[in-house]
Amino acid sequence: MNETIASNVPPTEGGPDTRRFLRETGVAAEIAAIVEPVIEDLGFRLVRVKIQGGGTADKIVQLMAERPDGSITIDDCETISKQVSPVLDVADPISGAYRLEVSSPGIDRPLVRPSDFEDWSGHEARIELTEPVGGRRKFKGMLEGFEDGEVRIEADTGEHGIQHLGLPMHLISDARLVLTDELVRDALARAKKRHSDRPGDGAELDEDDLED
Repeated sequence: MNETIASNVPPTEGGPDTRRFLRETGVAAEIAAIVEPVIEDLGFRLVRVKIQGGGTADKIVQLMAERPDGSITIDDCETISKQVSPVLDVADPISGAYRLEVSSPGIDRPLVRPSDFEDWSGHEARIELTEPVGGRRKFKGMLEGFEDGEVRIEADTGEHGIQHLGLPMHLISDARLVLTDELVRDALARAKKRHSDRPGDGAELDEDDLED
C-alpha cells in the first residue's frame, strides 16, 4: 500500500502545493528517492514509480514523469531515461535484471500533489483511504479542489446520497482520475493549448501526451 509522506520539494509560491504527498513504499520508494532529484534537475516532475513483474521474469521499472505544465514528449522520456539509467546502475536498488520505462502519467492519471486536485477540479476521480471516513474507504466523485489539507469531492455515499466531502490528505493511499469523454476532451484541449503556447520548441502535438 502507498504511504502519505510529504516531499522535500518546496511548494510553488502563490499557487497550490506541488509537492508529492502520495509516495511509494519498499524498493519503489528507494528508486523514487534516487531518481526524483535527477528528474527535477532536468526540469521535469516525478509522478509515480511502479515496479511490475518479478520472480523469474524481468522486472519493469516504470517512471511516470511530466513537465511542470503537465506535458511530456517522447524526446523528454528519452532524455530522462538516458540520465536516470546510469544513476540507477550505480545505486543498484533492484536485484536481478529489469527494464526501465519512462512514460506520461496517462489521461486517467494518478493524483499525487495537492495541485493535481486543483488542476483537475470538475472531473471524476477515485480515491482510496487508509482509514474510513464516514464508514467508507473508497470514494468516487467529482473533484472540487483542495483546501486546508483536504481533497474536496462531491461523492455518492449510498444511503446518505450525494455529499460534499473533505478527505484528509494524510489518509489518502491512492487517487486517480476516472477516464470519461469529458476528461479526454479536456486533456486534448490542454495539450493543444500547451502546443500553441510553445511554438518552435520541437514538441509535436500528437497522442503521446494522452496515452494511458
